[in-house]
Amino acid sequence: MTANFDDNEILELWDNRAKDWDIQVGDDGDSNRILNSDPVLWSFAGDVAGLSVLDAGCGTGYLARQLCLKGASVTGIDFSPQMIEIAQFRASQNNLDIDFHLDSCTELNSLPDEKFDAIVSNYVLMDLLDIEGAVKAFNRVLKPGGIAILVFSHPCFPQGKSTTVNEDGTVIYGWDSSYFERIQHNDEPWNHFTTPFIWFHRPLSDYWKVFKAAGFSVDEFEEPRITPERYHLAENDRKLFNSKTRPYSVVFKLLKVK
Repeated sequence: MTANFDDNEILELWDNRAKDWDIQVGDDGDSNRILNSDPVLWSFAGDVAGLSVLDAGCGTGYLARQLCLKGASVTGIDFSPQMIEIAQFRASQNNLDIDFHLDSCTELNSLPDEKFDAIVSNYVLMDLLDIEGAVKAFNRVLKPGGIAILVFSHPCFPQGKSTTVNEDGTVIYGWDSSYFERIQHNDEPWNHFTTPFIWFHRPLSDYWKVFKAAGFSVDEFEEPRITPERYHLAENDRKLFNSKTRPYSVVFKLLKVK
């Protein structure tokens, strides 16, 4: 798979949307994270107190801050200087000791081997061209028996390609290429964003194969959906219906086996 944008252009897009991204996720995550995926992430992570945890692709740092508040020793990395600047500022506002610094998820050159008990990578893998490099790097920096919790957009249901066609909530997903083809997508800005989103489609089976080839076994897997105790958090009936009836993401819990 080849990209239609070079690394510098992609970096510039993320730098330019850093402030908008901070608005999107805030301190608690956006509605999809709150309603659907974060409860699964925390269930898979368990008690993180006392653990060394890497937030790989931390963005503006909402999850890193939550991990720190739960007692983890947290390192957050992102390749966007503007994202890291905001993450550092937000942590300092809350007197949180988090090691934020610039690095690429596909390399993790600043991190030593076998440093972390756990890695979380929250809605990042679909934005990386070199997924093989990233997952190998995750394996390298994990301690033996460490875990990686990977959340990414569901490749079977691309929300940027969906159209609601009836008042009953019927949704159509438009595919203009083969599901099995690795391909770059350029989605138009949405909500309050002003820059396009570049991401890379791969079939779900490709992710599974990459995890295995890098030395991981799959311990748990889930397609997050809202649970009854969170129904009241949905902003409206449509959002509740959507969260109950289709997955926006997938969550893997991987174990380092070699």
